Amino acid sequence: MVTTWRKRVFVAGLLFSLLAMAPQAAAQSYPSQRITVIVPLGAGGVTNIVARIFAEEMGRRWSQQVIVENRPGLAGTASVARSPADGYTLMMTSAGITVARLVSKDAPFDPVRDFVGITRVAAAPHFLVAHPDFPAKTAKEVIDLAKARPATIKFSSPGLASTTFISAALLRKAADIDLVHVPFRSAPEAMTAVIRGDVQLYFAPTGATKEQAERGRINPIAVLTQERVSDLPHVPTVGEAGLQFSYDAWFGLMAPTGTPQAILDKISKDWADALNSGDTQAKLKAQFLLAHADTPAAMDKHCARRNEQSWSGV
Repeated sequence: MVTTWRKRVFVAGLLFSLLAMAPQAAAQSYPSQRITVIVPLGAGGVTNIVARIFAEEMGRRWSQQVIVENRPGLAGTASVARSPADGYTLMMTSAGITVARLVSKDAPFDPVRDFVGITRVAAAPHFLVAHPDFPAKTAKEVIDLAKARPATIKFSSPGLASTTFISAALLRKAADIDLVHVPFRSAPEAMTAVIRGDVQLYFAPTGATKEQAERGRINPIAVLTQERVSDLPHVPTVGEAGLQFSYDAWFGLMAPTGTPQAILDKISKDWADALNSGDTQAKLKAQFLLAHADTPAAMDKHCARRNEQSWSGV
C-alpha cells in the first residue's frame, strides 16, 4: 500500500516537472515554423511599415519565414484574439488598440483580456496637417474656426481606433471643438483625401508630413509632441498654442492571451538584440520612426496607462 502511494507521488511529481519544463522547452525550440504577423489596418500605413521591418529582421534572425498579413478593421484584431496562443500568430498594432472598446462598444474582443503585450517596436510623432487652401494656418486659427463653424470642418483617418483618429479625438477634447470624422480604409487614402481637398485636416506621421509638405500638397500646422521634431523644426507644438496635451503614437507587438511567457520573453529579447544592429536602426530612422524595445511586462504596463479609463471623453 505504501509502495503504491509512493509511486503515485513520484508520478505526480514527474508530471508536474514535465509541465513546468514544457514552456521553457517551447521557447528553446521557438520558432519551428512560419510566423504570421497580422496588421489590423490597410497596407501602406506606418503600422504596416513597422511590421515589415520587424518581419524582415526577425525572419533573418530566426531562419524562419515571417509574413505580414493585412486584415483591416475590428474583425482583423478579433481574428488574432481567436488564434492559437502558441506564438505563431502575432499582431502588430498601434496605441489605438487601447481604446478599441471605447470607440466601438460592440468590438468582438477585449483589448485587455484577450491580448498580452510583447514589446513596443517604434513610435511616430504625429502632425496636424491641412489642405494648402484651408484658411487656418496655425493651431489657434484651426480652433477659432472650428468654434465659429462647429461640425463643419472634416478630418480623415484610416478608421476608428487608429492613431490618427486618436490624435483628432485628443485635439477635439483639449480644445473643446466639434470636428467631423471621415474614415477611410488606409492611411494613404486618408492622406489623399486631404491632398484632394475632400477633407480639411489629417494627422500624419513625420515621414508622410515631410514628403507631402515638400511637394506643397499639405500644410503642417502643429506637432502633437512636447518638443519640436528635428525633421520639421519650423512646425510648432500644440503646447505652443496653449493646448495641454501630447500624444505618443506607438506601434507594438501583441499576442493572444495564454501565449507562453517564455515565448513572449524570447521575442522581446530577440527584438531588443536586433535594435543593436545598425541596419535595423537605420531602416526605422529612414521611415522617421523612433525605435523602441520593451519587456512584455513593460509593454503591458504602458498599455494599462492608455486603457479605456485614460481616454474617458475621447
